[in-house]
Amino acid sequence: MSEGIRINRYLSECGICSRREADKLIERGVVTINGKNAQPGERVNDSDEVCVEGRSVKPVDKKIVLAYYKPVGQIVSESDPHAEDTVAAAIEYPVRVTYAGRLDKDSEGLLLLTNDGELINAMMKGKNAHEKEYIVHLNKEPSLEDIDRLSDGVWLEDLKRKTRPCRIEKISSRSIRMVLTEGLNRQIRRMWKSAGYYVRALKRIRVVSVSLGDLKPGEYTELDEKQLKELYEAVGLLR
Repeated sequence: MSEGIRINRYLSECGICSRREADKLIERGVVTINGKNAQPGERVNDSDEVCVEGRSVKPVDKKIVLAYYKPVGQIVSESDPHAEDTVAAAIEYPVRVTYAGRLDKDSEGLLLLTNDGELINAMMKGKNAHEKEYIVHLNKEPSLEDIDRLSDGVWLEDLKRKTRPCRIEKISSRSIRMVLTEGLNRQIRRMWKSAGYYVRALKRIRVVSVSLGDLKPGEYTELDEKQLKELYEAVGLLR
């Protein structure tokens, strides 16, 4: 690393956050290089001391990925002074991990956490179109016409965006399975609201190649070598 790498990539390789989130930390002035505030695009070498909020950070050696069952009511946040229950507080793990993707407070299910910032970066880029699978319970039985319309993509006025085509399968009178390749803010709830429905419950059961399995709310497990290999291959990263 004679010429060094950009500071946002360095923080990503430290498992702190994605490159985008790293840029935000730099803008906030909480990242220093050799005691001086880091600048966007600045490069660092192995010999430089990089700190985040006064804590020295180094690139991680072993890649860790946890599959966690986030319960309803828990906030996906590193720190929220107004939240009584956060994922960060719930996970007791000897290695610092952060989330790769989000779930809103009212939703439950699979959340991946890792110390690998490059994995987070790869998974959170919308253009990569990684699959996420959900079980959704509605307040009334959806019509086939509405299912077809939402499957083709629907305009969300409050976000000024049209959703990508997705797969929707009816599994009972008021329950459906959805497979999305993007993660707009409260997307599923907004989609069904636009068609006149209310989402009573929402559970994510798969992220890319990782499934929720037998995990119970609040439980987590570390991915084994086979699962890691499948995940890294699926997102286009070599291990």
